[in-house]
Formats: sequence, structure tokens, C-alpha cells
Amino acid sequence: MSRRQLQPGRLVLATHNPGKVVELAELLGPHGLEVVSAGELGLDEPEETGSTFIANAELKALAAAKASGLPALADDSGLCVDALGGAPGIYSARWAGPDKDFMVAMMRVRDALDLEGPRNAHFICALSLAWPDGHVESVEGRVDGMLAWPPRGDNGFGYDPMFIMDGKSRTFGEISRDEKEADNHRARAFLLLRPLLPARG
Repeated sequence: MSRRQLQPGRLVLATHNPGKVVELAELLGPHGLEVVSAGELGLDEPEETGSTFIANAELKALAAAKASGLPALADDSGLCVDALGGAPGIYSARWAGPDKDFMVAMMRVRDALDLEGPRNAHFICALSLAWPDGHVESVEGRVDGMLAWPPRGDNGFGYDPMFIMDGKSRTFGEISRDEKEADNHRARAFLLLRPLLPARG
């Protein structure tokens, strides 16, 4: 079955996370799409009941596309720690609690780990593009690295201040947004999605 191409026009970003809105809007900028977030449209956030990143991304994208009548792009991403069996994984945002306090979430990761043990981790990003008729296309990107403690840097969001990507010496919270967006899990997923987007202007 051939993959569906997105046409120029409005696209809903199915997220209420301002950090994700900024990253995704910048990636989409060259493709001539008029981007609006689910938060701006007042759309509800659906409950994430999927058991994988892709399942949750598809759930969010389809809900936003059907509610808005526009194509929608959703991201589901998270930190997976090898020594924790892949946790927090799809529950990464939930580890931050109702106030979305990621310092709390990072401390939960630290407290759950044997600090002398392995601290390998990876970030996963699933991107799903959905249309109001229910068609959906999904891709997934990954970066591997190590955890740092204490957290370092004020750039980025979520678990960025405690993650050092392989080949780097600074956390995602310490590097510039341009450097992070040049090669991270979201950028890698976006590269796989890009053939489905309108040609760059």
C-alpha cells in the first residue's frame, strides 16, 4: 500500500507541551505548513492507553484530526533506562506527576537506579501523522546515551538535563536548541517522516 502524502495547508500539532510545539514547529517550518497546536484550538488531551510509543502517538494524532477536521501530527516520546527495564518509557510524562515537574521525574529515575550500576539509556520518539478520515502514518526515531547526575543545563525540557547522547560530553539541557535539533530522537523520527511532507519551499 502506498504511503499518503500530506498536502500544503494547516496542520494541527496534537500536543499541549510547549517545548514539543517549538521543536516540531521549527522542523516543519521549511515545508510551508501553517501549524496550530491542539492547545491553541482548545482540544482535549486524550487518555494515553497505548502500550507503545507509536500506539499513543497514533491515538493522539487521530483524536486531534477527527476533532479539528484537519491533518494532525502527534509525538509520543520518552526516556527508557536499561537498568529499569525500559522505564519510565511510555510513562515518562506521568512520572512528572500532575504538575509536570520533571525535576521530580528525574529524581524518581535517580532513586530507582543503583547509582553504581549501568546507566545506559535511550530516548524514543514516535511521530504519527493522521487525517480526519482515519488514515495514519507513523515512524520512530531513537538516540542512545548515558544518564548524568546531578542534572545539568537549563535548555530543552523533560529529562534533557540528565541525558548525554553517545558521542557528546554535554547533556541535552546544556547544548543549544539548534545543536540538539540537528540530531536527536525527534529529528531522527522527522527525517523518516519528511518524505510524506510537502516539498520544502
